[in-house]
Amino acid sequence: MTSHSRGARDMDEDDVRTRPGRSSRPRTRTRPAHADAASGLVIGVDRGRYTLRVDDVTVTAMRARELGRKSVVVGDQVAVVGDVSGGPDALARIVRIQERSSVLRRTADDDDPYERVVVANADQLVIVTALADPPPRTGFINRCLVAAYDSGIEPLLCLTKADLATPEEIIETYADLELPVVTCRRDEPPDPLAARLANRMSVLIGHSGVGKSTLVNALVPGTNRAIGVVSGIGKGRHTSTSAVALALPGGGWVIDTPGIRSFGLAHVSPSSLLASFTDLVPGADDCPPSCAHLSAADGCALDAYVAAGHAQPRRLASYRRLLESRSD
Repeated sequence: MTSHSRGARDMDEDDVRTRPGRSSRPRTRTRPAHADAASGLVIGVDRGRYTLRVDDVTVTAMRARELGRKSVVVGDQVAVVGDVSGGPDALARIVRIQERSSVLRRTADDDDPYERVVVANADQLVIVTALADPPPRTGFINRCLVAAYDSGIEPLLCLTKADLATPEEIIETYADLELPVVTCRRDEPPDPLAARLANRMSVLIGHSGVGKSTLVNALVPGTNRAIGVVSGIGKGRHTSTSAVALALPGGGWVIDTPGIRSFGLAHVSPSSLLASFTDLVPGADDCPPSCAHLSAADGCALDAYVAAGHAQPRRLASYRRLLESRSD
């Protein structure tokens, strides 16, 4: 172990340390290879038990002790041993977590240095927002976009209840980001969204009451995710209580997440977000170290880069709007 401490950016729930009791045996570095382990996808987590799909069988499993405090989340690809028959009393063991292609993280709030993994291996973040009842919340959309860009996950804006209000204003708000958008009506099947989800691992996120569970029930018949109502003050009541991955009939997976009241972004740095604005990245070469990229008055070189015609002013404005959203 090095003498310096790890930065807050690298800390998460996997870093919690425990001191072994006096009777604990010394641990060996040699771990079983588990060459005969089966491959599984984590589709549900509930109080220390994990629901997996192993081939076409639904399996219940627990974590092996050798995993330590490494988190296992929905979307993880894992190696599993033991009883994978899927029987009512069968219990398998997760012995290894495969390398993740992406990790969607959030903190409890903007002052919290500890990251929480929401889902693993998603390649698309579907931000579900109602056009009315409740009205759109651009601050939350911005935060979700920041999390998606930081994680390397493609964002998709899904506007629900298009039978109650028109989408033009909010589409225009995000036109400079070239953000793909689909709209859904309550009186029609969500075919435009289904086409975007086919053969992908997508995670749906949104405030309660925006129609997320209604979409899931339409996309995956027989799911019966609980549907809430919107209160008289325009706020949804939480219905889903845990993330779950559901197989789409035409191929691919959709991960439904609980209604989220906050989406902390303490873990996202200005440079991490900038990486998603590839047209602006070269302009940061002349910025001072640890530049916050907020204004030329602070020494940021992005303004001069844009003024020289290397990028569009609206792109810099959108980047800074997302930067500011981290503390809205």
